[in-house]
Amino acid sequence: MQELPSSGAPAPCPTPFNLAAHVLAGAERHADRIALQIVGLSGAQRWSHGRLAAAVRGVGTGLLALGLVPGDRVLLRLGNSLAFPLAYLGCIAAGLVPVPTSAQLTPPEVARLCATIAPALVIASDGMALPDPAPCPVLAESDLTAMEGLAPCAWAMGDPDRLAYMVFTSGTTGTPRAVMHAHRAAWARRMMHRGWMGLTAQDRVLHPGAFNWTYTLGVGLLDPWSVGATALIPAPGLEPAHLPLLLKRYDATIFAAAPGVYRQMLRAPVPPLPRLRHGLSAGEALPQAVRAAWGAATGTPIHEAFGLSECSTFLSGSPDRPAPPGSTGFAQPGRRVAVLDPRGAPVPAGSPGVLAVHRSDPGLFLGYFDAPEETAARFRGDWFLTGDTVTMDPDGAVRYLGRDDDMMNAGGYRVSPVEVEEAMLRCAGISECAAAEVAVRADARVIACFYTSVAPLDQTALARHATEMLARYKQPRLYVRLPALPRGANNKLRRAVLRQEWESAHGPA
Repeated sequence: MQELPSSGAPAPCPTPFNLAAHVLAGAERHADRIALQIVGLSGAQRWSHGRLAAAVRGVGTGLLALGLVPGDRVLLRLGNSLAFPLAYLGCIAAGLVPVPTSAQLTPPEVARLCATIAPALVIASDGMALPDPAPCPVLAESDLTAMEGLAPCAWAMGDPDRLAYMVFTSGTTGTPRAVMHAHRAAWARRMMHRGWMGLTAQDRVLHPGAFNWTYTLGVGLLDPWSVGATALIPAPGLEPAHLPLLLKRYDATIFAAAPGVYRQMLRAPVPPLPRLRHGLSAGEALPQAVRAAWGAATGTPIHEAFGLSECSTFLSGSPDRPAPPGSTGFAQPGRRVAVLDPRGAPVPAGSPGVLAVHRSDPGLFLGYFDAPEETAARFRGDWFLTGDTVTMDPDGAVRYLGRDDDMMNAGGYRVSPVEVEEAMLRCAGISECAAAEVAVRADARVIACFYTSVAPLDQTALARHATEMLARYKQPRLYVRLPALPRGANNKLRRAVLRQEWESAHGPA
């Protein structure tokens, strides 16, 4: 039976509860300890836990003074500045519902999001794309930060199951959907602290991602603050090449990033990092070649995690229980997961199926905003279907095969794009690659390998490498060199875009 036995239910979330109050509770225990350093090549801006909590509650007061009432939705159009966490936590502290968005969105894209959630307010940095006309009042970033010194708002306490915030995800359809999360989501993150991050109050966590991405927001800011640790955030304008120096200069003990960032950092020598204990990776599958190269360069492991917008991260390796080679890791303590067939029944050990999370997981979303039928369609009984194809070993280790819609079919065999990409990344000259199934004729589809490289590569050499590394039915039949691979705002590889663009230009008429 491919359901991992429960390791014990997590401690219930306290009630009444407020996500922001939980995250910032450390201010009462160690107000003077550094909570945040915005780090640059020439210095750092520092905020203590006490100052941060006071600023957040001041922002809460200021937002309520504008006439907003608890439950109002607030769209965040902010970059990687301190204003982002102040706005996000300030909204939640006061009972408002923040909705982070990518800074890369265009005015028409923002207009569609506004039409979906009907915000009562937009908070925006200068120059940030907005619809014209705006659908509601717009608060400038400078006016938000001016609220920091106001008297603190009271924490809006209540049922931990009530709505706290929303994030947009494109899911498998490409249509943005508003994912609703409860206040208890912050309490559920405690399962990650030991089951993935190895996080303690003494840690200094550096994460270079965009704040609107739940990976960065959670691991880079909220998790360190909730235990009294220090978050290190690179100053705007820095490149991946600068990160090793920042890790060394600011004594980072944990580094968190997407696989693509690790890959870019490894293009140059990495200096000794004596304080670094380990790295964390999420967002997409971590190639084994990148994991090995990082270990060789730094002497530290990378612990990978798997999650999604609807449930953050719930599978991972950890310092206490490293993932077996080739696997993502194990269900974190307190989680309950299963691998199911299309009917919703558990599959045998080692057989591919859809990864599912039990609806009792405290980190699972409340549903898609204003879409109860779509929410219900993601469940089979008590199981939430992630849409990701995996296998589970007898010991519970989960091996990721790909998104269900990314899985390829070659001669009747289902082939994981991740497996093909892992093999082709070992070919000399390839910088990055992505595998996708494309139609070359109306009645014929093949596996294509899209790749980037410094110089064009010999097609025969690529095919020879594939022959040495992969079974025949897994080998690409098409090799396409590109200047860059398409990625979303959070650096996630978009295989569907590769498939669609190639077929539009070269596919059957």
